[in-house]
Amino acid sequence: MRVGGKGEVGRMKMLWMPVLAQAGTGPGGASGGSMVVIVGYMAIIFAIFYFMVILPQRRRDKERKKLIESVKTGDRILFGGILGTVANVKEFTLIVKVADNVKMEIIRGAVQRVVEKDSALAGVEVTQ
Repeated sequence: MRVGGKGEVGRMKMLWMPVLAQAGTGPGGASGGSMVVIVGYMAIIFAIFYFMVILPQRRRDKERKKLIESVKTGDRILFGGILGTVANVKEFTLIVKVADNVKMEIIRGAVQRVVEKDSALAGVEVTQ
């Protein structure tokens, strides 16, 4: 038995005939109704995706940008699991004092959270 012969192609066509018949044009040759349904479903899926994924991500990005821009000298920050106090603010970086006579220069984007000076960090979860 040969694979891919004319007989097998004919059988494959026969299997697809019902599918092709249903996908064909309706009475009078108009198939516009099914296209409207498909476009409608696509619009609904896009709307759901927008409101459940894109919009919340934009809000988080806006809050993060606001946090990074609001860091000022004297703030206590958490970055990369390290706590420190901002000693100097530059355009793209921060000089952070992490211990006596120990200062680090970090990029602003590394800031995960501004910590209140008198708050304890027990039970604080850091999420990005």
